[in-house]
Amino acid sequence: MASLAQALGISLALTACASPGPTAPTAPQQTATAADPYLWLEDVEGERALAWVHQQNDRSLPVLENDPRYAARLEAALEVAQSRDRLPLGQVRGGYLYNFWQDPDHVRGIWRRARLDGYAANNPRWETVLDIDALAREENANWVYQSADCDPSGVRCMVSLSNGGLDASTDREFDLQTRRFVEGGFVVPEAKSNIGWLDRDTLLVATNWGEGSLTESGYPYVLKAWRRGTPLSSATEILRGEASDVSIAVATFEDESNDHIAIAVEGETFFETVFSLITPQGPQRLTLPRKSSIRDFSHDRLIVTIEQEWTIGGRTYPNGSLLAIPLATATSATPAIEVIFSPNARQSIEEVQATRDAVLVAGFDNVRGRLQRFTFANGQWTGAQIEVPPTGVVHIAGASTSDTRAFATFEDFLTPSTLYALNGARMRSVRSLPAQFDASPYVTEQFEATSADGTRVPYFVVRRRDMQMNGQNPTLLYAYGGFQLSQVPTYNAFIGRLWLDQGGTYVLANIRGGGEFGPAWHDAGLLTNRQRIYDDFYAVERDLVDRNITSPRRLGISGRSNGGLLMGVMLNQHPEMVHAAIIGSPLLDMLRYDQLLAGASWVGEYGSPNIPEQRAFLETITPYQNLRARPDFPTVFIYTSTKDDRVHPGHARKYGARLDELGIRYLYYENTDGGHQANANLREAARRRTLEYMYLTQRLID
Repeated sequence: MASLAQALGISLALTACASPGPTAPTAPQQTATAADPYLWLEDVEGERALAWVHQQNDRSLPVLENDPRYAARLEAALEVAQSRDRLPLGQVRGGYLYNFWQDPDHVRGIWRRARLDGYAANNPRWETVLDIDALAREENANWVYQSADCDPSGVRCMVSLSNGGLDASTDREFDLQTRRFVEGGFVVPEAKSNIGWLDRDTLLVATNWGEGSLTESGYPYVLKAWRRGTPLSSATEILRGEASDVSIAVATFEDESNDHIAIAVEGETFFETVFSLITPQGPQRLTLPRKSSIRDFSHDRLIVTIEQEWTIGGRTYPNGSLLAIPLATATSATPAIEVIFSPNARQSIEEVQATRDAVLVAGFDNVRGRLQRFTFANGQWTGAQIEVPPTGVVHIAGASTSDTRAFATFEDFLTPSTLYALNGARMRSVRSLPAQFDASPYVTEQFEATSADGTRVPYFVVRRRDMQMNGQNPTLLYAYGGFQLSQVPTYNAFIGRLWLDQGGTYVLANIRGGGEFGPAWHDAGLLTNRQRIYDDFYAVERDLVDRNITSPRRLGISGRSNGGLLMGVMLNQHPEMVHAAIIGSPLLDMLRYDQLLAGASWVGEYGSPNIPEQRAFLETITPYQNLRARPDFPTVFIYTSTKDDRVHPGHARKYGARLDELGIRYLYYENTDGGHQANANLREAARRRTLEYMYLTQRLID
């Protein structure tokens, strides 16, 4: 913690290819003021809307599920989803590793723990802390585990449980010693709440306090302190934001001396935050740039990354830097600032966690994993690089300021994840997962495409070693392009078994909008500069064709959430490039997105339909309004979830209805459970992925 997203706890017939070059956005086909005939589909649980959903599912699912190959593919997907060969990762706390685990016997999952000594020796003895399947049966509830946040003593925890996968949760106090919910303990009713411990008997709570307490995005903007033994309604207000903010949240930290601090996180926009230290005298504002994230607390210092250039005290700190700020100076006008690490233009910082004696930093160098360890002594920070394999991605898998021991994982497209124990600057392999598909026939390559403005855009290709460069290879291109979320090489057995083993080629594009090269790579595609993201994606499409890796007849694209928006834009701007497109849990009506569920929180990313200049740009890219009938528009596959309370399912529904109106063929699947991830349990996760790859097989391989 704690940027805003971290504190909230918050991804078919073709003509000849167009010539490469800048993309000219198409003019909107439906004006901002024109009546929307499909607004009724925004009524999530409405009888008429759900009847439409069931009709679409009944029409679309047989196309895929009646394919004679479907049963075998589903069986393979279930083997992947329900495999017990997964690394048990989690949180280090009080000498234990806490892990949430799902398998065929625990479909909803169990929260469990093992002592660190046994875990580090690859001989963990697991103790079940909370069985979610048993709890759901006992309470006749559709519980999905979200998270657990424990008090400074590590004895009591607030466990967040979601109804069917909603972002909203019910938060209940749980005792780790008795392994029971505390009778008469803290309970925060279902809401998009954020909670932190001030001390053992005081919670800091941001929740739905009633009328006038939620932002336009649907998140709380009032933070209160709630004392044990009193009703929630008696909680005392600590800090109040504005209804126009994104949210207010709280982040808590302990350093190696067990000093506990609580920080209020006021999200004025998705990327701009005001931090305040909670003190007995009241909140004290921290001196930080608005685009920054508090990552941890070590040696009585806030460990901070900045997402903008920061000039203070006569010195300028580069965008993307990792800094340490002594807490004693953090509220002064010119705090003391220590530079831990400043990445170059092709590097990034992804994860930061402190141990008792060091700060670990995981990131990328030209989208290849890097792990560093920084120590503090005699007023100076000293760094050392920890040797990791040269390709792939490194994650910090468990660290705590209460322990010198830490854990990391490494994986790439073709290498299953390996768990490492960290001892100083050395890594020792603890356990490697067995392969879930035979990777020997495949190879990974990294290429670069040149975007319209000359920017070099990297992408990875995973293909058969003996593949012929004849332009006839079925190829799936995936990207996201937003919110500074990096897309990196990871091992995915669904891709291996359901796509690569069926003759497909997989491509991952590192387009702007992500964080692969730090905050600047993201900022380049913000607001009215967003066309750069779409030009990057088009450049990769073109490069794949120019290298004879594939052709438009054999090229499919896929993206979800913000990536679903990407798909919608690309289908309008360059439908001639693809023969298939998967549009998952998407944003598609960009003239109303800010009025739907959490949409208002993303104005900092996309711009506001209420600001004329930004609206004018949104009108050029909004996929829903810009749909028009054309012979080269492919048959697409759209999926969403009725219980998605982050990206409104109305986006996907209205888009499907508009396609139907235009006479464009499409497939549609809406899961009635599952939240924004569109899968409520392991079986549903396997089914959804089978549907996706069955669709791709029919469109690109057949």
